[in-house]
Order: sequence, then structure tokens, then C-alpha cells
Amino acid sequence: MVEGMEAAHTATLLLSQSYEPIKIISWQRAITLLFLGKVEVVEEYAHDVRSVTVIIKIPAVVRLLRAFRRHHKPVKFSRVNIYARDGYTCQYCGVRLSVSELTYDHVVPRSQGGATDWTNIVTCCHECNRVKGGRTPRQAGMQLRAQPVQPNWVPAVTIRVSLRSVPDAWRDYLYWTGELDRE
Repeated sequence: MVEGMEAAHTATLLLSQSYEPIKIISWQRAITLLFLGKVEVVEEYAHDVRSVTVIIKIPAVVRLLRAFRRHHKPVKFSRVNIYARDGYTCQYCGVRLSVSELTYDHVVPRSQGGATDWTNIVTCCHECNRVKGGRTPRQAGMQLRAQPVQPNWVPAVTIRVSLRSVPDAWRDYLYWTGELDRE
């Protein structure tokens, strides 16, 4: 760490070409990307990094100069991605709920040979899950709102930072797309 620098100022916010937050990276990685010509510095901290021949301000916010394409990887199968795919909505009753009020349901129950995968798992409220039990929707007289599919996009991307620890230089870039916690 640079001497005298606060822990909150040891990270750099990485923005897309269109100034949307992508992720938080170390200031060292930001300087590497800068020297590789992949980013431009949008905001700086007051602190410097010094070498024998170079003095550079620590980047607080950097923006990618070009769009990048990652190799297509399947979206990770996870509870949070299932909830995001289904819009945090029970796929039986249609009620939108918080994460703590949701669970997931096997459309075809495991006891009937159902798999635990993208095409057989849906977001469900606790009440509908109890009513459906170990039956298929048809057996339980319930209707699915949408057939579950494997998404080809990342459904949930959120950068969460505490309002107390977010550097001032980041605030303009997190206002619309980031989530600030009032801890």
C-alpha cells in the first residue's frame, strides 16, 4: 500500500466504454491497464506512486478504451442467477418478492427423476412450494408462468459498496447503476 493512503483508496472503479461500472480492481491492476493502453484515467486520488523515473497519481476511476469480448462461458448455475433470470418473481403465483422470501422449485420433482439444472428449476415463493409439494405443476393443478431456460447472459451484476467507504471520486459513476448501502 502507498504510505499514508487510506484502505478505501486502494481500489479503482473500472468503467465500460459507456461509463457504466463493471467491477472494482486494485489500483496496481489499473496502472497496468493504463500502461498497456487499455484504459484512460477518469478520476485520480491525491496520492502518488513513485518510481525512480516516474511519478503517477493513483487512479480512482478508469474507463475501458475498447469494448472487449470474453469467450462465451455458460452462465453459472446458482440460486441468485435463477432468481435474477425469473425477475425475483414466483413462477406460479406471479408475486415479486425479496430474496429472503424466495426459494426455488424443481418443476419435475427429483423424486420423479427431475434434474437440478436450468431447465427444471424455477423461482418460487414458500407458499406455492408447499402447495406444489413433490408433484409436477400439472399434478398439483398449478400453471408455470414461463418455461425455465438456461440464460445466455449474466442475469445479475451488482456492485455493492458501503456509503461510508465509497471514495468521493466514485459517487458520480455509481449513482444510477451501483447500489449504495447505508451501513
